[in-house]
Amino acid sequence: MAQTTVEIAPSKPRALPLTWLGVVPFMIFALMFLILPAGYLIIGAFQTPDGSFTLQNIANLNQPTIIKAYRLSIAISAASAFGGALLGFLLAYAVVLGNLPRWIRPTMMTFSGVASNFAGVPLAFAFLATLGRSGLVTALITSIFGINIYRYGFNLLSFAGLTITYLYFQIPLMILIMTPAIDGLKREWREASAILGASTWQYWRMIAFPILWPSLLGSFLLLFANAFGAIATAYALTGSSLNIITILLFAQIRGDVLHDPHLGYALALGMILITGLSNGAYIWLRSRSERWVR
Repeated sequence: MAQTTVEIAPSKPRALPLTWLGVVPFMIFALMFLILPAGYLIIGAFQTPDGSFTLQNIANLNQPTIIKAYRLSIAISAASAFGGALLGFLLAYAVVLGNLPRWIRPTMMTFSGVASNFAGVPLAFAFLATLGRSGLVTALITSIFGINIYRYGFNLLSFAGLTITYLYFQIPLMILIMTPAIDGLKREWREASAILGASTWQYWRMIAFPILWPSLLGSFLLLFANAFGAIATAYALTGSSLNIITILLFAQIRGDVLHDPHLGYALALGMILITGLSNGAYIWLRSRSERWVR
């Protein structure tokens, strides 16, 4: 009985969809300005100046000055993230559910988009001109109420002053994040709870807040990472008078007195771990919250 053989034509390689070309610039940008620099810092944290492997740079992080800088940075980041999350959520709630005039929402979103990216030297100068010792608001409070806020202990070049400065871009960022989340609360949920006799407080406590909680906590972590990595505003505002980790890192890599680049790489490694954990937790919490608002 004759056997027939069937020839299978070789499969052609599947062409890469042209839509991927739009992602190529982003991948190149991420590789050049995120992945490669982060890898360089991580490798440098475990090297000596001559290029040999060492753990001494990591061991040198256990210094009182460095530990204090990490603690101060974490405290400022947490305080500004908490204040930004609280005030930003209240403003986002007012814009979405507050029955305000229609023109307020687009105006608020436009301002938030600009203010969330306003930082560095311009922001530091703006606050010095506003809340500095000779600032406009300081002079108005003194002339109208007869109160000199600096005599009562306020200082813009301090923990409280830097936290208030960070709130300028933390609050708008929270508005941009939470507005879509609040928009995702379905009207049917509110109507169903009202039909079942639930009050407004019960609706928010038992329905709305449990749904928004992952977004709130994730947004807090994102704001924390945003403040923890900021250097331009802090350096322009306080110089070296406030020992936060980003200024200490700058002094280790670029400074003339504390010049130790590999210790700076180790400091950067610690910052990468902290911000990476914060951003990773934010992404995970955001994915959980999106299940409810689809």
